[in-house]
Amino acid sequence: MRRSTMALGLSALLVTAPAWAGKSSEDRIPSPPRLHSSAVLVVDQEQGEAIFGKNVGAVQPIASITKLMTAMVVLDAKLPLDETLEIVHEDLDFVKGTRSRLQVGTQLTRGELLKLALMASENRAAAALGRSYPGGIGAFVEAMNRKAAELGMTDTRFVDSTGLHPQNVSTAQDLVKMVEAGYSYEVIRDFTTSESHIIEVEGRSRNRLVSFSNSNRLVRSSSWDIGLSKTGYISEAGRCLVMQAKIAARPVIIVLLDSWGKLSRIGDANRIKQWVEAELKRSEGKLRISNGSPTTQM
Repeated sequence: MRRSTMALGLSALLVTAPAWAGKSSEDRIPSPPRLHSSAVLVVDQEQGEAIFGKNVGAVQPIASITKLMTAMVVLDAKLPLDETLEIVHEDLDFVKGTRSRLQVGTQLTRGELLKLALMASENRAAAALGRSYPGGIGAFVEAMNRKAAELGMTDTRFVDSTGLHPQNVSTAQDLVKMVEAGYSYEVIRDFTTSESHIIEVEGRSRNRLVSFSNSNRLVRSSSWDIGLSKTGYISEAGRCLVMQAKIAARPVIIVLLDSWGKLSRIGDANRIKQWVEAELKRSEGKLRISNGSPTTQM
């Protein structure tokens, strides 16, 4: 029921006039601060309504946000998370040439690889998860696109399990659906919000410990209550961030795509949080749509 309600809220954002239209200046809802992400969508998860949107239907590369779908496909297949998998040459990044501390020959459980893919956006981990799927990476990508269709993500397409290829594309409004679906998986909630993870890998003379940190610094902030998080970056996609979080005890979903500047997506998230807190305080706990046009600049 919540998913269909949310869909109605997103539709309303696209076709209705601003909620403040026709009101006196003192009654108008304060506009959010100027953000640096080219596409933005903020949804009141409790009411299933979009409270702000900008370019919500623009189809664009989503980079490692892709890994949320990777995780859902792995978990839906009920593959054993305690099964040991090995990083092989096929898992290396031949698209962007990114590096990894998971050397060829590293052996980890599927569960550890899933955690590193979600928490630290580890590309070789995500590649191994897709490769080890029954039927291989081709069958895995088919399952990703089938899952997207089931969720009503009509403008989304996946071509790999990592997000490194710029042909992994979606929209802000589609990604709200993916975040909401991902939030229903306890493993995804746990892994995406873990602050760090340490693995033990074999060395030439002795084993060594390798520490990985969450790619979203906000999960380590005491001022945030984050239930799901995923970052993404390739040059074609810019800096991306999706989150489910509670702001002033109100659950919201935030999608930020193509943010320029290394820290811009973090700044945008914080500015949205401050705006939502101020609006909830001003309106005594009632959030209303502040802008009916997905292309209006903030």
